[in-house]
Amino acid sequence: MDRNLFRRIEVAFPLDTPEFRARVAEDLNLYLADDAQAWELAANGQYSRAGGSGNFSAQAKLLSRYDERVALTES
Repeated sequence: MDRNLFRRIEVAFPLDTPEFRARVAEDLNLYLADDAQAWELAANGQYSRAGGSGNFSAQAKLLSRYDERVALTES
C-alpha cells in the first residue's frame, strides 16, 4: 500500500475558544469509537477485524450532523 508520507500537507491552528476545543475533542472521540471499517495490527504483522459491532461510522455521524445544521439554516 502506498502511504502518502512525502507528498502530504499538514496544518495546525489554534483553538481559541472552549467551544471549538470541545467540538474538536468530541469529533476526535467519534473517530476513536468508529468500528465500521476497523482493523487491528497484531505483533506478527497480520491484520484482523477489530472487535465491536461494526455498526458505528464516525463519517456517517458527522454527515448527519452536517445535514441537521444545513436544515436549521434553511428554515
